[in-house]
Amino acid sequence: MSKLAAPLERVVHELTKLPGIGRKTAVRLALHLMRVPADEVDALARVLGELRGAIRACDECFNLSEHPRCPICSDGGRDAASVCVVEDPINVLAVERTGAYRGVYHVLGGALSPLRDVGPEQLRVRELLERIARSSVREVILATNPNVEGEATAVYVSRIVRPLGVRVTRLAQGLPAGSELEFTDDLTLRRAMENRREY
Repeated sequence: MSKLAAPLERVVHELTKLPGIGRKTAVRLALHLMRVPADEVDALARVLGELRGAIRACDECFNLSEHPRCPICSDGGRDAASVCVVEDPINVLAVERTGAYRGVYHVLGGALSPLRDVGPEQLRVRELLERIARSSVREVILATNPNVEGEATAVYVSRIVRPLGVRVTRLAQGLPAGSELEFTDDLTLRRAMENRREY
C-alpha cells in the first residue's frame, strides 16, 4: 500500500487501536472521513470527545450508564432476585439481544487472570457479595466467557456465593445453531453432551 499523507496515517494509526479494526479497514474509514461533509466529521469528533465524560458505571450493577442507575436497574419490571454475572458491559448487550432474560446484571469488570495480574481484588466480587447481603437475590447466573479465565472466574464466584444460600447456575454450553458436528471443537461437543436435556 502506498504511503499515506502524515495526517491520514495518524488517523489510521489511531483507528487500528480499536478492536476488530485492521489497517485496511482503518484506511477505508480514514478515506471515508475525507469524503463526507466536514460537519459530519466535526459531529463525530464532538460526540467522541464527550463520550468519556457522559458515561459512568451504574452504582448498582456497574453497567455503562449516563445516570447513577442504568436503565436496566431502573426498570421496575425486571426481576431483581435474579442476577446475571458477566465480565464486561458488552456481555450485558449480548444477553439483552436474546430477549430471554428479564433479571438484572452484575458486571465484574473482567475475569481472573494470573498471567495479567488480575485477581479477585481487581474485580467487583466484593460488591456482588454486598449486593446479595442487602437484597433478596435468590439466583446468581454465571455468564462469564467460556474460556480459561471465564471458567476460573465462574468457579471462584460460585464457591463464595453458594455458602450464602443463593442458587448458583451457569449458562449451558453446547452446539451453536446451524453448525455441523464434524466441524465442532471437542470442548464444545463435550459440553453439549454433558448439558443434554429431555427432548
